[in-house]
Amino acid sequence: MQRTFKEDFWWGAATSGPQSEGRFNKKHANMFDYWYEIEPTDFYDQVGPDVTSNFYNSFKEDIALMKEIGLNSVRTSIQWSRLIDDLELGTVNEDAVRFYNEVIDTFLEAGIRPVMNLHHFDLPVELYHKYGGWESKHVVDLYVKFAEKCFELFGDRVKDWFTHNEPIVVVEGEYLHQFHYPKIVDGKKAVQVAYNLNLASAKAIQAFRKLGLQNEGGRIGIILNLTPTYPASDSPEDLAAANIAELFNNRMFLDTAVHGEFPQELVDLFIKDDVLWESTPAELALIKDNTIDVLGVNFYHPNRVKAPDIAPNSVGEWLPNRYFDEYNMPGRRMNIDRGWEIYPKALYDIAINIRDNYNNIPWFVSENGMGISGEERFMNEAGVVEDDYRIDFIREHLEWVHQGIEEGSNCFGYHLWTPIDCWSWANAYKNRYGFISTNIHTQIKTIKKSGHWFKTVAQTNTLTDK
Repeated sequence: MQRTFKEDFWWGAATSGPQSEGRFNKKHANMFDYWYEIEPTDFYDQVGPDVTSNFYNSFKEDIALMKEIGLNSVRTSIQWSRLIDDLELGTVNEDAVRFYNEVIDTFLEAGIRPVMNLHHFDLPVELYHKYGGWESKHVVDLYVKFAEKCFELFGDRVKDWFTHNEPIVVVEGEYLHQFHYPKIVDGKKAVQVAYNLNLASAKAIQAFRKLGLQNEGGRIGIILNLTPTYPASDSPEDLAAANIAELFNNRMFLDTAVHGEFPQELVDLFIKDDVLWESTPAELALIKDNTIDVLGVNFYHPNRVKAPDIAPNSVGEWLPNRYFDEYNMPGRRMNIDRGWEIYPKALYDIAINIRDNYNNIPWFVSENGMGISGEERFMNEAGVVEDDYRIDFIREHLEWVHQGIEEGSNCFGYHLWTPIDCWSWANAYKNRYGFISTNIHTQIKTIKKSGHWFKTVAQTNTLTDK
């Protein structure tokens, strides 16, 4: 069977500045730069962000490889910690302006659409140490200054902008589950950070529109990791747990981004538990008036939950997961290397949810992928990684995306995470995701079998069965 996608479908891949560029000529440390400096043993094989994929130095060669595998669009990010010299005044670093201008121009010369994100977990660490980072509304305003500089400098060529990548991960990793620096456990701070990230997104959208970039073909959105919530059973207890998990993990950002309002049920829960954020009527009106034009959806695995083993009114630190527990479904299909369930149909469920409940807003798969460790196991004598497992993974997810499009969902693209094997935070290079492999010792990059396969899909706009 053949599945055909529309002619202008985005066939691409996604990366980020802090995971690909390296720290070369960067004035400020971001949260991960600093974390690696103080606790290098927290990172797999103690590999940090100093070099990553060397994109700062090799972007021309790297973009040529991306063109060779047929990509027509690539998402990356502009690093706040690279672009801005004085974080309070919002003055720019001239070398960073040169670098990002050259990157954008090189993408365009290659016929690749540059898609730019503004915040990919890379808050300048001094803003955390001075103000508490995203806990502070002053930091929100400093972020808006950074965003304005990006729009002014690059908005003539970049037409697709996104305010945050996976903001819920900042909430969870930094303030709930201790997998990102500063590894705090504080539910009330987590809720305030979630609010401030939503406010920052709306303020950046407001700045974008004040500059009139929407009148020049520009549009702005947000990248959310929408992880559909599936209850363990149809029991009232499991359904209630799934509802709260959905409210916190997905709707806290999705509803505000598209509809301009937080779900009232979630607000009522936070009020009951005495953890509601500090807000003003003016801020809430600003959020209401500055919703997104376009949505990016990152999807890797489903979220299965069950009723919690303890009573939600138990005494102790307030965390949202007192209302739900993770559920491991028997017989689930796994990527054992990464510890994630493989469930491609979830992309169809996302497509229909956006169609029916979110104004059928234009959206694209902004990340999807599978991380495999020890990928050299699959390298042939010619040095090419024969990653048939990745080809199968992409194909299955695209089949469900196509089904959603056929049923009216307004999906316009698919981006794999990632074009070139990149540095994956504390996992460093343990799990590889790219169409193109990176030898982190020599920085030699080689197209994998999946890259050659994807080129055919991109050039023909056609997905064929295995």
